[in-house]
Amino acid sequence: MKQALKKYFSDFRLLLSSVPPFTFSIFILAIFAMNLLANKSIDLNLDWLALDAGIIVSWVTFLCMDVLTKHFGPRAATQLSIFAILINLFMCLILFLASLIPGTWGAFFDFGEAEVINEALDSTFGGTWYVVIGSTTAFVASAFINNFSNWGIGKLFKGNPDGFAAYALRTYLSTAIGQFADNLIFALVVSHVFFGWSILQCFTCAATGMVAELVIEAAFSPIGYRVLRRWKQKGIGSLYLDRDVEAAQSEAESNFKTENTEENA
Repeated sequence: MKQALKKYFSDFRLLLSSVPPFTFSIFILAIFAMNLLANKSIDLNLDWLALDAGIIVSWVTFLCMDVLTKHFGPRAATQLSIFAILINLFMCLILFLASLIPGTWGAFFDFGEAEVINEALDSTFGGTWYVVIGSTTAFVASAFINNFSNWGIGKLFKGNPDGFAAYALRTYLSTAIGQFADNLIFALVVSHVFFGWSILQCFTCAATGMVAELVIEAAFSPIGYRVLRRWKQKGIGSLYLDRDVEAAQSEAESNFKTENTEENA
């Protein structure tokens, strides 16, 4: 057990050092912004339709997960997703502590309603426990669903698994499934219970949000494909990707030496 945990954390440290920092930074920022913007509902003047402002950046997180899954595999992408959400929770804690500090927000100078403005902004940035729990639960579940469905769909392409057609189909389908799950779980856990959304609104939010985010990601998918090609050309993450092969070779060499020693004895 101890040896397995040691290997797990050793592999994870190698994974973190293998992922391009810019991509992982964008991934973390998108998750943080998505969960913060989820506090704001979008007024569409339709009783059956409800959306939150997190839709603006949530597609970025799925684009990053699709790229990470294709290059590093679903297990690695899910590990990175969980690590990113832990960083997000840490930032939520910092914002919560900041909301407890006595003081005045800058908006006071524009509107002059200090008490109302400070309470509203402290509540928004400080977060609400059910929003944090709901968004965390929804993202972890959707990350697992997205990453492994992306990998599974990719297995269907035998002829040209690295072509754009394969990348596009596995990305679009997994994103549609993952986005719908993410939106629906958050809507049911948070919006239905605490904001009074109807079940119909929860499902329409999940469906319309999925469509909107999928369209945006589809528009930017060529960028993700180019990033993947560049990573492959430059051998990005080769130390992590080749670690199992090296370990197998090392074990085979060790077994070979042991057998020769026993025969000579």
